[in-house]
Amino acid sequence: MNKLLFRTLVVLMSLALIGITLVQVYWIKSSLDQSEQQFRYQVKQVIGIVSDRLEQNEMNAFFSEYNKLKDSIGGPVYQQDLIAFKAVQTDLNSKETILFSNTITFQDYNINLSFFDINADSIPVRSYSTRSRTEIFRNNQLRDNQSLSVSPTPDEVIAFEGELDALKRAQFEISLKNLASLLPIQSRISVNELNRLLTEQFKNYGIHTPFEFAIYSNSLATKVKSNKFRYNKETTFSIPVFDDYEDTKNNVELLVSFPDKEKYLFSDVIGITILSIIFTLIIIIAYVSALNQWIKQRKISEIKTDFINNMTHEFKTPIATINLALDAIKNPKIRHDEEKSNRYLAMIREENKRMHAQVENVLRISKLEKKEVDIEKEPQDVLKLLENAVEHVRLIVESREGTITKHLEATRTTALVNEVHFTNVLVNVLDNAIKYSPDTPIIDVYTENIKDYLLIKIKDKGQGMSKSVQKRVFEKFYREHTGDVHNVKGHGLGLAYVKKIVEDHNGQIYVESEKGKGSLFTIKLPLIN
Repeated sequence: MNKLLFRTLVVLMSLALIGITLVQVYWIKSSLDQSEQQFRYQVKQVIGIVSDRLEQNEMNAFFSEYNKLKDSIGGPVYQQDLIAFKAVQTDLNSKETILFSNTITFQDYNINLSFFDINADSIPVRSYSTRSRTEIFRNNQLRDNQSLSVSPTPDEVIAFEGELDALKRAQFEISLKNLASLLPIQSRISVNELNRLLTEQFKNYGIHTPFEFAIYSNSLATKVKSNKFRYNKETTFSIPVFDDYEDTKNNVELLVSFPDKEKYLFSDVIGITILSIIFTLIIIIAYVSALNQWIKQRKISEIKTDFINNMTHEFKTPIATINLALDAIKNPKIRHDEEKSNRYLAMIREENKRMHAQVENVLRISKLEKKEVDIEKEPQDVLKLLENAVEHVRLIVESREGTITKHLEATRTTALVNEVHFTNVLVNVLDNAIKYSPDTPIIDVYTENIKDYLLIKIKDKGQGMSKSVQKRVFEKFYREHTGDVHNVKGHGLGLAYVKKIVEDHNGQIYVESEKGKGSLFTIKLPLIN
């Protein structure tokens, strides 16, 4: 895939994913905001109803007491007609005359205020009543007797007498409001009653979350409150109580707080929020995994291409050498020269062994991957295996005028290993140190004991490697990128094979390196007693 196209697709998919995530976050936030607005509206409705109920209950209680006391007093102390009204209406067609009269009377009662718990003598409380009379005169009887001293007798009389409840209650409310400021708030509002009213109304509105309440007077807390009430600006709602009592000296407020408000609001959208988060995470994980797999596949493709190029280069040289040797043997002069013929035949044999060894390495690592190789282990003196490996590469080092020095400080060197495979491990690491020393190879081999482990360290002063290469140096087929330069022979399987074998021996291998200053490979192997 074209790199530009791939990058464009990655950017577009990333933007789409970010957009989906932002939309989900916005939707969740909008849902929470709507839930909070609805919650605020319902709470204000509830405390408004409770405030009205408190006022109404107080009025009803005082009015009931007033009626009882008025009945016990009996007749009024003072009575007076307040309004007298008369009206005459004549219907010329029906020849009827209607005479209407109405009188409104007020009565004063001096009510002792002891039942209010107020230190005062008494207060006049008025009661209003009405008397109305309707007289109907037919056939102009009233007009015919206007000059008579005797009043005519009406044909029909309708009379009514009774109390005016609306005026009585209005006048009582005025009197009560004048007295309200003299009463302590705890005698007007009961904690239990207030709790009952709030609980009932919150239940009616479907609000199921713990609440606390308090009555404040002139911005100060009173004794009317729940035990755990704490004022918090974000979670407390308030409304005036008795706010239409114009003569009251106290500014009374009902405050209700919700300690678990945020938790309650979030519980309304928690289900859909969790599902939204889960699906979004699935999309993100799938996207990242697909992108990661694509990058891995691309790297594997590059590694395989590099491996094929290296293998081709590795085979090209011995094949060319074999062809040249065969052409030389065909020459009659060389064919009759036994020494030269043997030398060319030996050359062909060596190059053939070299190609065979490379093929074996590929097959060997493949079998190790599939766990088709049964590695039998037995107690071995690892020091002897190390010395054999050093001798195996010594001629190569000396041919390049290099040195290989041993620093053998370990006193315990017996471990459970496979002689062939572990020798190959040591040879591969040593060969790697030689190959990546562009100048004269200078190699130091160390052994030491740490607790129940044997440490084998192989240090070179070659070209070294960067941090990124160190992380991948034990990967199959991996070789440091050098473009088309093949100055170091290999196919990226040696160290992968080394790691597999060491781990199969319950050991560890790691590398420390610095570009231009060489590398240090350390093999940590458990010892046996």
